[in-house]
Amino acid sequence: MADIDPAEEINALAGTLRSIQDVLDLDSMRKQVEELEQQVAAPDLWDDPEQAQKVTSKLSHLQGELNRVEALGRRIDDLTVLFELAAEEDDADTKAEADKELAALRSDIGAMEVRTLLSGEYDAREALVTINSQAGGVDAADWAEMLLRMYLRWAERKGYSTEVYDTSYAEEAGIKSATFTIKSPYAYGTLRGEHGTHRLVRISPFDNQGRRQTSFAGVDIVPVVEQTDHIDINEDDLRVDVYRSSGPGGQGVNTTDSAVRITHIPTGIVVSCQNERSQLQNRASAMNVLQAKLLERKRQEEAEKMSELRGASTTSWGTQIRNYVLHPYQIVKDLRTGHEAGNPTAVLDGDLDDFIESEIRWMRRQESAE
Repeated sequence: MADIDPAEEINALAGTLRSIQDVLDLDSMRKQVEELEQQVAAPDLWDDPEQAQKVTSKLSHLQGELNRVEALGRRIDDLTVLFELAAEEDDADTKAEADKELAALRSDIGAMEVRTLLSGEYDAREALVTINSQAGGVDAADWAEMLLRMYLRWAERKGYSTEVYDTSYAEEAGIKSATFTIKSPYAYGTLRGEHGTHRLVRISPFDNQGRRQTSFAGVDIVPVVEQTDHIDINEDDLRVDVYRSSGPGGQGVNTTDSAVRITHIPTGIVVSCQNERSQLQNRASAMNVLQAKLLERKRQEEAEKMSELRGASTTSWGTQIRNYVLHPYQIVKDLRTGHEAGNPTAVLDGDLDDFIESEIRWMRRQESAE
């Protein structure tokens, strides 16, 4: 089979990039950047640290997106020149360099194209992530902690800030649950396909007979609430418990009863926060988490009603979505998209982009088919 002409592929990539630029509306993005830069320059910006952080984070995100798109355009121009130079001088090394850059450009434009698929109502929000250990005993608790590290490492690789609200440690090892936010625009839209049950197969480090163990952990992804959201919470529907914050092994990290657990009685939703020093701060953070959970519940109920009206079944990603096999062979495979990777160590260290991109494309196809 004849190789594709590099010039033809470069032209195709240039066309894809133009489509991306049209969808992203670069002129509008530049206008937003100018407005945000004016807000950042305001002397009273940091009078409200939380709002200031949101403004600076959004500005950084938009500037980064603009820079990436503009850099892709420059790389396409440079690559055309590089292939021409290789052909003129019949230089194998230059040709190899051009081929390598073409593959990299193909991948980077594909990743940017995925960004244009994030057009859902809440996709632009930050993400609130909850991880719970499920079946598998101490191995499941250890597995939940491995997933927590995986997502925090992914966020670190992307340069996204995170805040852990609450971690409930298991008695022997690992965690029972953890809740944290990923503070970046489009974090929810990017990660919402990670919602579901993750399955681990390995030789258990906690089994003295060295037997293979299967364990499960659930990942819940919801959008962070904003001031424009209307979630009415009746104080009479809440049960608020305070307790002492603790670390691994039950060791106290706070000498006062500052941790807060809130139960929403009508729905049974339980949230907690212990990362702040004061009870009031923990209560405020816990209420933010509760609002996000109730917002997602409301969104799901509305989606179910619309599905009933259309006569279609509701799409659900809250089931087993991915297998991580460490023994007898090594592979990570997504059960929806079929995407797989042969290096679980890299995946568990936060190398998730290929999985995330494939599931975003898969979700868009599923939603378009409804």
